[in-house]
Amino acid sequence: MRKEISGVIIECLKGNIADQPDIMAVVNAANAHLQPGGGVAGAIHRAAGPGLEEECRQLAPIEPGQAVMTRGHNLPNPYVIHCLGPVYGVDKPEEKLLADCYRNSLMLAEQHEIDSIAFPAISTGFFRYPLEKATRVALKTVLEMAPQLKKVKKIRFVLFNDSDLEVYEAELTHLAGS
Repeated sequence: MRKEISGVIIECLKGNIADQPDIMAVVNAANAHLQPGGGVAGAIHRAAGPGLEEECRQLAPIEPGQAVMTRGHNLPNPYVIHCLGPVYGVDKPEEKLLADCYRNSLMLAEQHEIDSIAFPAISTGFFRYPLEKATRVALKTVLEMAPQLKKVKKIRFVLFNDSDLEVYEAELTHLAGS
């Protein structure tokens, strides 16, 4: 699914966040120490190689909602933006912290003249943020920021499975119209 809002293309697709060769920056749903782990962080670190972990050591730790940027190393993308999403029920206020992840990632992309960015469903895995609530926060934040974006012209949400994709598509249709 694809929508254009204020000159910014917003799209949702099922795929692997570490395999988005047409995107300048992929977003890592990172842990506080920016180390490899499971899920998105594991996939990105495996694909990027050991240089990513080494570069991340200098930037850690980060706080919930914070975003930092590294090179892409062996990824097909020049950049990785790492953000720490909130642990649902633990990090408060979780909705603001999750919105900060998307907002701060987009601001970093703007500052570095990145024209395309791919997000995973931040905090919905190990951090237990309910998918429907997280999707609403993610898309609402991106739609609010779209009119302010001058450099970022494509925002992609890369979802792990069909059911996650369906939730994102339904929410995007609801928030942005058909």
